[in-house]
Amino acid sequence: MNIIGTNIRLLRQKNGWSQGEVARLLKISIPAFSKIETGVTDINISRLDQISKLFDVSSLEIISRGENKLEMGNFVEISMLKDKLALKEQEITKLQKKIIDLYEEIRTISPSKNLSQR
Repeated sequence: MNIIGTNIRLLRQKNGWSQGEVARLLKISIPAFSKIETGVTDINISRLDQISKLFDVSSLEIISRGENKLEMGNFVEISMLKDKLALKEQEITKLQKKIIDLYEEIRTISPSKNLSQR
């Protein structure tokens, strides 16, 4: 069982609901919900949002590990890390463009050098 499935199961049990009740509320079959809980089926963002609304918790609470539940301070840290990641991705994109440009320059220079050496 994965963390997401475990958290969903714990939320369901906390509310005293059966898998059938939750499946009905989510408008899916009981086997489909069971597969979500056991981790057989990965859930998409829209299903995660639907489940978080049903249990009145944030999506982050469902996807985070039990003992490491996110607190308000973590949201600030996550936001800062996302910004840093975005900057690094921009740097990588610029470096990739430089590599491509240099490769193209080498390709245009190499054939003329090969001709002059003959």
